[in-house]
Parts: sequence; C-alpha cells; structure tokens
Amino acid sequence: MAEESDLEKTEEASPKRLEKAREEGDVPRSRELATVTVLLAAGFSMLMMGADLAEALKLSMSSGLTLERAYAYDPMILLMKISDNIYNLLIAFSPLALILFVVAIASPALIGGWVFSEKALAPKFSKLNPINGLSNMFSKNSLAELIKSIGKAILVSVVSYVVIVNDMESILSLSLMPLSQSIAEVNDLLLFSFLAIVSVLVFIAAIDVPFQLYQYAEKLKMTKEEVKRESKESDGNPEIKSRIRQQQREMSRRRMMSEIPNADVVITNPTHYAVAIQYKEGGMKAPVVVAKGADAVALKIREIADEHKILIVESPKLARAIYAHTELEHEIPEALYTAVAEILAYVFQMRIFKKDGGHQPEVPNTLPVPDELDPHSLLPLPSVDDVSNEPGAFA
Repeated sequence: MAEESDLEKTEEASPKRLEKAREEGDVPRSRELATVTVLLAAGFSMLMMGADLAEALKLSMSSGLTLERAYAYDPMILLMKISDNIYNLLIAFSPLALILFVVAIASPALIGGWVFSEKALAPKFSKLNPINGLSNMFSKNSLAELIKSIGKAILVSVVSYVVIVNDMESILSLSLMPLSQSIAEVNDLLLFSFLAIVSVLVFIAAIDVPFQLYQYAEKLKMTKEEVKRESKESDGNPEIKSRIRQQQREMSRRRMMSEIPNADVVITNPTHYAVAIQYKEGGMKAPVVVAKGADAVALKIREIADEHKILIVESPKLARAIYAHTELEHEIPEALYTAVAEILAYVFQMRIFKKDGGHQPEVPNTLPVPDELDPHSLLPLPSVDDVSNEPGAFA
C-alpha cells in the first residue's frame, strides 16, 4: 500500500516543474476563450467600422457592374479596373484584418501567457506512433473535449433555433419591405443573432477556462517520490550538505584556534566554557571575542592558551555571560565593560609583575556581571556530543 501511495500524484507541481513545462511549451490554453475573444473583437469592429465597410463594398460593386465601351476593346483597362477595386477593398478591410490578427495573437496570453519554445517545435517521432494516437483518442482529455464540443453544439443550436423562431415573422416579411428598410431589418437580425450566439460562447469560455487550469494543474501533479528527488537535485544530497557544513565548521574552528595566541586573556567557567578576549588600546572601541567554546572546545582553547603563555582567569559568571551574548569577532556588550576592564587591568598588572617583580596583584573575585546576562539558570550545560552543533563554537 505504501508503494501504491508513493506512485499516486498527490503533490502540487513545484515551481521547477512548472518552469520546465513552460520551457517545453506546455502551458494552459483555452480554445474557447481564444474563439470568443476573436468573435467579440470582430463584432465590436463591425459596429465601429460597419458603415465604412458597407460603403466600400457598395462602391466596389457599383464600379464592378459599370462597364464602359472601351473595356470591350482593351482588356488591359478592364484588368486595371479590377485590380483597383481589389486594392480599394483590401485597404478598406485592412484595419479589421489587423485588429483580428492582433487579438488572435494576444488572446492566448490571457491564460498561460506568451511562450516560445524551440522544444515544442522540434519533431517528435512518438507522435507518429499509431498506438499512442489510439490511446490519446480514448483518453480522459479526449472524452472531456468530446463532451465539451457536443455541449457547445447543442447550446449554439438551441439558441440559434430560438432566435430564428422568435424572428420568423420578420424574416418572412423581408421580401415585402422596401430595399432600404429590409437591409436595416437584416442588419438588426444579424446583430441580435450574433450577440445571442456570442453570449453562449462567453458562457462556455467561462466554464472552460477554470477547467483548463484545473486540468493543467492535475496533469503536472507530482508523486511524493518525485518531490523528494527534485528536492535532492535542487538542494543537493543531505549527506553531502552535511559533510560540507562539517568541513565549514572545521575550517572555522581552525581559524578561530589560530587567533587564540593573539588574545590577552582567556576567561573560563572553569571547565564548561572558555572565551578568549583581545583588546588593543587605540585600535578597538571595546574588547573583542576572538575565540569561544564549550566542553571539548573550551578544553582545547585552554590548552592553546597554556602553550602560548596566555593568562587564564577563572570567572564563571562572566565567562557564561560573554559566551551567551557575544558572537565571534564581535565586541562584548556594554553591560560587561566594567567587569572585563577589571580582568584586563589584572592581566596588565600581571605582565608588569612578571617583568619587574614587586607586589603580585590579586585576582578580581567580585565582578559586576548583571544577573540577566548569566544564562546559568536558563541554559543547560552543553554535552560533548552537542559541541559540534553549536553555532557559537564554530561560526
């Protein structure tokens, strides 16, 4: 059952899958929307330009039916007259043709947008396979298109029948009307019939557009296995990413350890935490943390400090506060200035004592560390297993 569920396409298409489909020319399209858009454009264009087009047709017909005596003796004059009539008709109808051309090109962009794909133009020999053709004929998409075509034909036929029956008396009386009145009556009948049929097509397009979008989304749905595979391809294998992060942590850790010899003092917990502080008078506004760590890393910091004769001072509360509230290569919080200043003063006094002798300075015991900066009651002591995952130790 688990394998069957994995093969079911239950997941929405990812942005990558949608982009790939678009590159292949596969975007949602509605032929009904394109058809009704062109028809509406044609109808409005005829309303705006119908009188001018009718006048152009009238002049062309009048000119074509007027034959002068010279035409019988010189066929070239007749050909030139026919050419002029055709040219005038083309000029008269060119705005309508241009509008319909633009609308026909632009209407697909209403859903799916414009897309040009070389892959879609490339020949596919699989389309010549008769077995695939037969399977497509009996697919769900073909069935849906068949039902839609039958429904459209029925609706248009019913509306057309209703319109004709409703105007039957007017149609039969056209032969009894004067020419100008009958032309106006025919114009009204055609306009009403056109609007009625286009209204049906608008209704069909309003149903077809959501259906096409739904069908497109269903077609591009993915199985859970495809989502996992795509995630691996996009983000990389989790094991490889974990290995990269581990290497980055190791590099950061080595870089941090290399800065310990430049520190002025290492403040410890004394066992769980260690922070190395550096302060250059005149070059820094405040002391900077050059290294920090917990447990195994703290032990390594103390070892390197011993090797390079860096003074180690035990101040549990201060060490915890600096560790919790200061990132590497950042200045200590202002609330800890006084406490760290006392530690640095002790360090400088020890340097003078070791160099010149005299009275040995005492280690500062009571340091002004605000209780709210001490995480002792809020953070559990980290274990050795957690050290490698601590952002503070390696970041």
